[in-house]
Amino acid sequence: MGTLKTQLKKDLTAAMKAKDELAKSTIRMALAAFLNAEVSGSGKHELSDAEELKILTKEVKAREESAQTYIDAGRPELAESETAEAEFLHRYLPKQLSEDELAKLVDEAVAAAEAELGEKPTMRQMGSIVKAVNEKAAGAADGKTVATMVRSRLS
Repeated sequence: MGTLKTQLKKDLTAAMKAKDELAKSTIRMALAAFLNAEVSGSGKHELSDAEELKILTKEVKAREESAQTYIDAGRPELAESETAEAEFLHRYLPKQLSEDELAKLVDEAVAAAEAELGEKPTMRQMGSIVKAVNEKAAGAADGKTVATMVRSRLS
């Protein structure tokens, strides 16, 4: 069992004892997402820490998008609930890299690719550079932001 899942289970027990409805429902939702991922595909498998982090990040994004949809539809009370859940789940995610820290990682990856190729990397190498940056960032940076930043460095 991954460390994130273990922590969520401990926090669920604490939330139940404290009668914290927001925490209980949000943690149960996250644990259900983990269980769905474990049993999807061919047979049940244990999730790695990276997979758990990816699932939790996806759940946070879903909550944030739902909140925005509710705001657009004129339902602020539902948006508030979704925002509260997203903020609660942010506790379990690693601190996001700042723009400068991410730019430094991208520059290092581009320089490494340039050293490996012997010439300035092109858009053909974008995938490998994005992959290298995402591995170094380890969940602390949004993939779309990384891809955009790499694209701007290569063009």
